Amino acid sequence: MTRLLSWLLQCERQLFFWINHRMHHRITSFVLYSFTHLGGATFTIACSSLIALFSPAPWSMAGWQALLALGISHIPVVLIKKVYPRLRPHVAMPDIRTFRKPLVDHSFPSGHSTAAFSIIVPFIALVPQLGWILIPAAGIVALSRMYLGLHYPSDCLAGAILGAGTAALIVSLWPSNLMDYSFV
Repeated sequence: MTRLLSWLLQCERQLFFWINHRMHHRITSFVLYSFTHLGGATFTIACSSLIALFSPAPWSMAGWQALLALGISHIPVVLIKKVYPRLRPHVAMPDIRTFRKPLVDHSFPSGHSTAAFSIIVPFIALVPQLGWILIPAAGIVALSRMYLGLHYPSDCLAGAILGAGTAALIVSLWPSNLMDYSFV
């Protein structure tokens, strides 16, 4: 079991290093530095809130579900980061490429990946064809976190599972009598 775990960690570090070093280009840096903010608190809270408050039903319902998923999914993120204090790659490994003001709190799981995946699920549940756009967008947010030297692949994968799972649970438990109505 320890050999398997050791092999997985080695593969993860190699994948991280490839993303963080080999993919670097001026255009990629601009795109991924911009995309990473789509998983940040400002964008995800503002976007979900605006849709919830100002869109007609059923879009407002999806906005409320996204907002609730965003809030609930971050409770385990905070708890796990306290219990499992994994150092960020740029702190733990030498020669990692980072950008402005790299974070120094704990790495596992990725909060940006959690947020990105938690807000897309309600909209995909409403209009499944949106998955063709929203899943790659959330995936690029997760990729950007590795590119920027802030998270390992397992941090982003755990965040994606946590965010999408929480949102799927909220969508499935949403009261059917609230399906056609907005809260506003």
